[in-house]
Amino acid sequence: MKLKFIMLSIVLINAGVYSQKSQIKDAQSLYDKGKSDEAIVILKKNEYLILNAPDEEKSDFYFLKGNVLKDLAVKNIDAANNFSAASQSYQDVILYENEAGKYKFSVKANLALKDMKAKLVNGATADFKAGNFKESGEKSYKVYLFDKKDTLNLFNAAAAYLNAKEFGFAIQYYEQLKKMNFSGNGIIYYATNKKTKEEDGFISPKARESYIKEGLYEKPRNVAIPSRKFEVNKNLAYAYLERKDLAKAEAAYNYLLELNPNFIDSYINLAYIKLQSKKEIVDKIDALGNSKKEMLEYDKLTAKKDEITKSAIPYLTKALAIEPKNPEVTKTLLGIYRSLDMTKEYNSLKAISN
Repeated sequence: MKLKFIMLSIVLINAGVYSQKSQIKDAQSLYDKGKSDEAIVILKKNEYLILNAPDEEKSDFYFLKGNVLKDLAVKNIDAANNFSAASQSYQDVILYENEAGKYKFSVKANLALKDMKAKLVNGATADFKAGNFKESGEKSYKVYLFDKKDTLNLFNAAAAYLNAKEFGFAIQYYEQLKKMNFSGNGIIYYATNKKTKEEDGFISPKARESYIKEGLYEKPRNVAIPSRKFEVNKNLAYAYLERKDLAKAEAAYNYLLELNPNFIDSYINLAYIKLQSKKEIVDKIDALGNSKKEMLEYDKLTAKKDEITKSAIPYLTKALAIEPKNPEVTKTLLGIYRSLDMTKEYNSLKAISN
């Protein structure tokens, strides 16, 4: 009975291997016919069977899976996620072929990885130009995960999410950039698309040259990128301000003044933060009644409110020193002087501003 059981197991295993190869063959046929959406269903359904297969068969499976996922992404079907999944499949090909010592698809897999990165970058750029900021951010972040040495893509993801008003993601990525002391110095490799007549950026001069040789692009030019350290911190401060995280916004704007003591927006926004911070006190004052105890509390809270209001004055006066005719700063400062009965200062500023 034991012998029969072993023989039956062998028969079942062989049948499973045959079924697996048949299914992969069907998936390949569907892919060849352009039906990648149907092919990926088969591949995902049978992927668990490949775990115990020889490395060479794993290589065949994951190369096909990479091709199918890449095709779906190129067709703009869940592009960011499918490109990312295709990237993992191609890396699996390289891994299994290294383990087997047989290199059937490694070169093609590496070329596919480079091509996907270029397509994702171009797709993210196109989405950004079209105003599809969230989609652009997703693609740029996928490219960053794909190649973490190319930190410019993390910067692009943060900028796209900032434009999409997805401040949580923007803050997360700008904080990452700040921790890695990102500067963004480098060169952008541009060329003009012959069909659309628009310029596109390329990840390297070699990538651009390959498209030019194919006759798809012309008029190459390079643009030097200045440091973006200040921009990272400015956008981070703005994102914190938009999320009403006043403490972190204040710290961020103070840091910007360390980088550039004449950055007027920092002074204006620091004054705004100070004035916003008194809102809680104003609400408490408005809730008070007319009892003796409440009137004493009113005096204490009013004094505290006035102190906070006064704390905004140095920032606004510094802003006017940088830009004396700024109408919004002048208006805000006049309002503060009036509310604090600072008549001399009010009249002086009023005379200058007229």
